[in-house]
Amino acid sequence: MFDTLKSVQEDITNRLIRAGKDRKVPMHTPSVVTADVDARTMVLREFDARAFTLRFHTDTRAPKVATIDADPRMAVLFYDKGAKVQIRVRGQGKVLRDAPVTEAAWDAGNNFARRCYLGDGPGTASDMPTSGLPSQFEGVEPTDEEVVVGRPNFSVLLITLEEIDWFYLAHTGHVRAQFTRGGDSWEGRWVSP
Repeated sequence: MFDTLKSVQEDITNRLIRAGKDRKVPMHTPSVVTADVDARTMVLREFDARAFTLRFHTDTRAPKVATIDADPRMAVLFYDKGAKVQIRVRGQGKVLRDAPVTEAAWDAGNNFARRCYLGDGPGTASDMPTSGLPSQFEGVEPTDEEVVVGRPNFSVLLITLEEIDWFYLAHTGHVRAQFTRGGDSWEGRWVSP
């Protein structure tokens, strides 16, 4: 099935493109790790196959933003149990607060999604269980005018990939390949699982 490095590269590209578009595929919600070795599940919004970047959305007040600003090294783990494929990537993260991609992402969102940026910042302590949202927006879609104040809290996390480790589990024998970015091209090699 995967007998050439080119077929593996195509598999990686196709899986990541689909993961950014289809919320029903397992790779849509990978584990994202910052340089302080803190991991969290995030929603992949887009994979740019030309630039080899992953796009996520985040709150500028989240602790991970300060971590990424201080040390941009990041890793992301994707796994599809049904397909028996794991993709691990490493790269450089950048939080884009006012870039055109950030404006486009904000504009493309609906007000239910935008309301997440109206409440308390991620990690804010509370004496009781809370969504962090202002009470008037619990289960309610805010108006366009009401969500405007949340825009400064919204940003795009863009991760530029530098290394990829692809692993296929097979009862006949696992297969693994690694790719390293050199400029605009990728150098691949087979490695023992």
